[in-house]
Amino acid sequence: MRKSEHSHRPRGQRKDGSRDAAQDTPEAPQVSPEALAFNKPQTETAAPAPEPAHSPLRRKLLTYWRLTRMHRPIGIFLLLWPVLWSLWIAGHGAPRVGVVVVFVLGTVLMRAAGCVINDYADRNFDPYVSRTRDRPLARREIAPEEALRFFAVLVAIAGFLVLTMNRLTIYLAFVAVPLAIVYPFMKRYTYLPQVYLGAAFGWGVPMSFAAQTNALPPVVWLLLAGVVLWVLVYDTEYAMVDREDDLEIGVKSTAILFADADRIIIGLLQVLLLVDFVLVGREANLHWPYYAGVAGAGLLCLHQQYLIREREPAACFQAFLANNGLGATLFVAIAADYLLYA
Repeated sequence: MRKSEHSHRPRGQRKDGSRDAAQDTPEAPQVSPEALAFNKPQTETAAPAPEPAHSPLRRKLLTYWRLTRMHRPIGIFLLLWPVLWSLWIAGHGAPRVGVVVVFVLGTVLMRAAGCVINDYADRNFDPYVSRTRDRPLARREIAPEEALRFFAVLVAIAGFLVLTMNRLTIYLAFVAVPLAIVYPFMKRYTYLPQVYLGAAFGWGVPMSFAAQTNALPPVVWLLLAGVVLWVLVYDTEYAMVDREDDLEIGVKSTAILFADADRIIIGLLQVLLLVDFVLVGREANLHWPYYAGVAGAGLLCLHQQYLIREREPAACFQAFLANNGLGATLFVAIAADYLLYA
């Protein structure tokens, strides 16, 4: 409003002639022009402060962080435990530090890459699933082409790490990448994508033995079979969370295939898993600490059965998460065995 308009209208009177409550308030104390200038509101003296220059970059990094699910590290641990089991058995309790470092970093990178390619494949399904609708690709926070480039970068970095290993490990790595790429698309064509995921997650077992021993002894294949069974168990529990949504959008899973027999089949798979763990112990000449760990794993399987008894999605998800404890229990048992009997 211009100064001339203020000078010809009485205090407290609006432009239309009406009066307001301001006319009944006492006169404000006189303030010097210098003080008035000093205390002017910021909106009158300067434009709003611009956003920090790093904020777009920060938003992009946070998007990548969520895309790779680094804020939910359960997938890293479930992928890492079989690798650590294998390295400790192959190294008789003392694997080479360099090999351990490479495989831990490689596990983190490949799990991140797996999340990216999975979300790329499911970008048109995830918006219709309650658990996944907030993922970056589902929300269109990142372009599909950009996600693919990011996937390629992650795989390339993991590949450079593998190049520091021996030739057998490098050859086996050429199998790992196709397994990671193809898995997300399997749920469109088969009700057994969890079996394929087991092969993808378990491929770190032969790679670990190859890196540590430059050989693939029989225990490798027993342990790989155990990982496939384990993944089939916990990823079916995971799929039980989304079963209703998956039925609506046409995505296939073992949870849908097993239907009302899901708990029984999961229980049978858990029994086979424990039997396989016993066979691994015999083949690797392990002792009572290891078998105590297998017994502990059996108790954890019973706990999972209790959690999924009503097939409630939240409880099924807790059963899935509980497998981190199973993997840790078996690793501690293997490490303790070699510590006591090496």
